[in-house]
Amino acid sequence: MAGSGEEARVVVDLRSAAESAGDDEEVHATPLHEIESLCMRCGDNGTTRLLLTMIPHFREVVLMAFECPHCGERNNEVQFAGQLQPKGCCYRLEVLRGQNEILNRQVVKSDSATIKIPELDFEIPPEAQRGSLSTVEGIIMRAVDELQALQDERKKVDPQKAEAIDQFLTKLRSLGLGEASFTFVLDDPAGNSFIENPNAPSSDPLLSVKFYERTREQQAALGFLVEPPTEEPREQPVSNSSTVEGNSEVLQKEPHGSVGAVAGRRAIAQGNPDEVAAALCRYSAPEEVDTLPSTCGACGTECVTRFFATKIPYFREVIVMATTCDMCGYRNSELKPGGEIPAKGKKITLHVQNGKDLTRDVIKSDSAGVKVPELELELASGTLGGIVTTVEGLIVKICEALERVHGFQLGDSTLEWKKKKWEDFKDRLSKLLSLQEPWTLIIDDGLAASFVAPATDSIEDDSQLTIEEYARNWDQNEELGLNDMDTSSADAAYNTGNTANP
Repeated sequence: MAGSGEEARVVVDLRSAAESAGDDEEVHATPLHEIESLCMRCGDNGTTRLLLTMIPHFREVVLMAFECPHCGERNNEVQFAGQLQPKGCCYRLEVLRGQNEILNRQVVKSDSATIKIPELDFEIPPEAQRGSLSTVEGIIMRAVDELQALQDERKKVDPQKAEAIDQFLTKLRSLGLGEASFTFVLDDPAGNSFIENPNAPSSDPLLSVKFYERTREQQAALGFLVEPPTEEPREQPVSNSSTVEGNSEVLQKEPHGSVGAVAGRRAIAQGNPDEVAAALCRYSAPEEVDTLPSTCGACGTECVTRFFATKIPYFREVIVMATTCDMCGYRNSELKPGGEIPAKGKKITLHVQNGKDLTRDVIKSDSAGVKVPELELELASGTLGGIVTTVEGLIVKICEALERVHGFQLGDSTLEWKKKKWEDFKDRLSKLLSLQEPWTLIIDDGLAASFVAPATDSIEDDSQLTIEEYARNWDQNEELGLNDMDTSSADAAYNTGNTANP
């Protein structure tokens, strides 16, 4: 390699580049790494440049660019250098006809992401396009180019199939040019994909995101070691002293803190709701909890989830759950509402006026949306999951999540007006948390599973806290999965069991 920049560039093998990329000091000293690699087009050696960088407030990525001086072949892609997210994500963007600014939204697509356009019944599987940093239009046009590349061969082998693909490419190009409305769906089990929201921190009516738990198949596809589910041995009846001694040895092998777990599992297996409730609510101290076998959301190995039920005054019965993975150190805690699903939703409005209001306890369920009208801040349900914190802690967590996810608003290539928008948002946020002016916190929960602690012993005497109940509409019930829920068979089975065994 000749040239004036020869001394500045370092050509190393892939292992050395990967090891040096993990060292922060070496990354800053030699941020660009070059390795000699094989060109897939001509068979000669080209050059691949690696750059470990970080999208501001998003995630660490490795940018790779290949160039062959012999045939001119060029290629670039992005791979994620950080960890997988606890949950998968699914972005859904409505692209309207004639609005090219929507097509210019930046998209981060990881290696495990799938792109779908339901209107054309079109899907780009993970293996079709590698991880890339592009736009909605760029991803569509790249798919057009890849389909067009083999059309000459198809016309010779199967003319009818080639003609059908030509008609499909015409429709796909029209979408990339904004000549028709369509839906752009980005589904990533790794949770590392992203679609830009130019209205952040406010919600975007055209963009929706949902987070979900990965299945065993998705865990295996991401490279985790997933053991197949094994059947638990059936419980043997107690017939003699040796059997009793054997059962006692099994009970002694239960993990620490699993008091009452055996009785709870037996009640669940027998389908007796009264015994299940008694087993869950038997203990009131968090040191005496039940355990359930679980799977780590980060590495996919088997772990233990501990939970116990308690009653929160002025609220309802809740189940506190905590998961710890001894393999990778992943930790997660959640608060799940207990009991039946309420017939109505709940809207909680808190007028924050003094420092005591910032220290109020808050329970935000994973089905609750949050609004702060003074900040023009609105979060859809499912964001941040279920958390237990304070009013101040909730706002801080929301802003940290926004800055982490919407990192495009602070990049070097971002327009000045977008940067100024984020700076103004932070200034307004600091004024609210310093209580320079009163503000309003609104928590809207369709399942009525959220809670804000009152400032007085009687919740009716708290003039700053307002709780409204409302009837859910069909769309809300559909989003919560209540329209298709049918418990008549289970109710009949329970009633038959209770009648047979009074």
